[in-house]
Amino acid sequence: MDVPDTRVVSVVDDDDSMRRSVRSLLSSLGFCVETFESAEAFIQSRSRHNTGCLVLDLRMPGMNGEELLVHLANAGTRIPTVILSAHGDALMRERLRPLGVLAVLGKPFHSELLLAAVRTAIGRTP
Repeated sequence: MDVPDTRVVSVVDDDDSMRRSVRSLLSSLGFCVETFESAEAFIQSRSRHNTGCLVLDLRMPGMNGEELLVHLANAGTRIPTVILSAHGDALMRERLRPLGVLAVLGKPFHSELLLAAVRTAIGRTP
């Protein structure tokens, strides 16, 4: 069993079932997880200041995932990020890597891959 970490894993996705699924998986392994239905909600939250890993959808209404990463970078914040998207590819991963993207996983995701990426993002041994 993992030792709980004080850093938050923030999940930003407009799909409620996806947010619940990721939260359930990571919480069951001892991670502190906060969920947000939009990039704007994440920006306005206090959790963004202690987020150790961002699990992010790219395509959302309003500010999309890439725009959120650019916004954070412009504010001097780079959060290790795992993208969960049905629309990701290697070129997009390389373009977003300077903004803190460590991994791009497809939807539906494999729980082992997500867990490994989140552990890497917050510096835990896989």
